[in-house]
Amino acid sequence: MTELAYIYDSIRTPRGKRKQGALNEITPTDLLSKLMVQLSNRNNLDTSKIDDVIIGCVMPVREQGANIGKTAAQYAGWNVDVPAMQINRCCGSGLEAINLAATKIKSGFEKLVVAGGIESMSRVPMGADIGSMAYETKISLNNHYVPQGIGADLIATVNSFSRQDLDALAVQSHKRASNAQQNKRFKSLLPVYDQNGLLILEKDEHIRPESNLIDLSKLKPSFEDLGSMGFDSFAQEVYPEIEQIEHLHTAGNSSGIVDGASLTLLGSKEMGEQIGLKPRARILSFATCSTDPTIMLTGPAPATIKSLKRASMTIKDIDLFEVNEAFASVVLRFMKDLKLSNMNNINVNGGSIAMGHPLGATGSILLGTLLDELELRDLSTGLVTLCVAGGMGIATVIERV
Repeated sequence: MTELAYIYDSIRTPRGKRKQGALNEITPTDLLSKLMVQLSNRNNLDTSKIDDVIIGCVMPVREQGANIGKTAAQYAGWNVDVPAMQINRCCGSGLEAINLAATKIKSGFEKLVVAGGIESMSRVPMGADIGSMAYETKISLNNHYVPQGIGADLIATVNSFSRQDLDALAVQSHKRASNAQQNKRFKSLLPVYDQNGLLILEKDEHIRPESNLIDLSKLKPSFEDLGSMGFDSFAQEVYPEIEQIEHLHTAGNSSGIVDGASLTLLGSKEMGEQIGLKPRARILSFATCSTDPTIMLTGPAPATIKSLKRASMTIKDIDLFEVNEAFASVVLRFMKDLKLSNMNNINVNGGSIAMGHPLGATGSILLGTLLDELELRDLSTGLVTLCVAGGMGIATVIERV
């Protein structure tokens, strides 16, 4: 008999600005271990009962290398019997960690798993892993790889999204995030303290409530220079019908570069009863997919369709969506593909454009944000989805219990 995988808790740190932010002097291991301590304390966990820890990290090198999940668990004082692993499905890593945890629990072989992600983009910047996708010419040429920003601009061009369309979504993201922050809707967010108990950060730093269309319209395109280096021409070989790629994404309508961590506690019903925890939700289904690696960022819609099919559901059965705002065009393309006419139930508390995208942690952050809002609105079902480098997508469907 297949077990059900329940979500017992989901917590996160605030998201700190890169370099000048409050979290930039905290090492990734320290940041993650602080969250582990909070997770075990607030749930009164006997950590010897944890079967595994799965941590997503997109740049698993330097301070984030050498299986940071195990290092952080030991530093947090968790039982020495707790194993851990580090995974990398690029921007989908945090959600993939949760999906893997659910798989282990549904198999019946494991009963309690902690999953989540970490990314200190101040200390281990994007590109630090120097992968062949970007840095080995013969590989990138064969795989038709272009930088993600070119892919985002290609999505906008192919779908005739205007600069104002993208900027309007960005303004909405900041307004919604600011409102959610003021009204304390991020129940999964926990403050970060130093070793002396002094507050380091208690809220997301990247939100700009004053954001507006006029100011955003003055920003220069971020990826035009990259395009002129040959990447536009390379993309046009795959999309010959495009005479010119319109470079419309800027720092204002793309996700922010930030630091952050998140953890989700999953387990079987039997284990929850044994340790005295009440489940908040259960995992109904999940899916990954792969699409064209040149345009790269169109995976959320097919991953969503695949996940819904596995749950015997339709798009109308979902009460709330969390679609990662890697770039504004990603969300607009998701809506177009699934014939969603408005954002009334999509990213209702803003997204990564406003709050930032700490790569390996974002998927788990979004799941916690979704669950918080489902509870606050007394709704039932939600779906989290992210685009993933290399043309992939990932989605997870949850239901409150």
